[in-house]
Amino acid sequence: MATLRDVKVGSDATVARLTGTGAIKRRIMDMGLTKGTKVHVRKVAPLGDPIEITVRGYELSIRKDEAANVEVA
Repeated sequence: MATLRDVKVGSDATVARLTGTGAIKRRIMDMGLTKGTKVHVRKVAPLGDPIEITVRGYELSIRKDEAANVEVA
């Protein structure tokens, strides 16, 4: 399944599930990335990390290793 890390700039996705465990999963959930949440990828930094997304009406920067723990549909 595709992850948030694979979503192209300007595309939308819906969070399907979180694959991280422990503190990583809790951190991702605290940022508002929960199952069923709509996400829009706004831009990617010049060196590829971090990724800027819009989620629940606010802009969020997330590292690629964190984004790899978010499966999207």
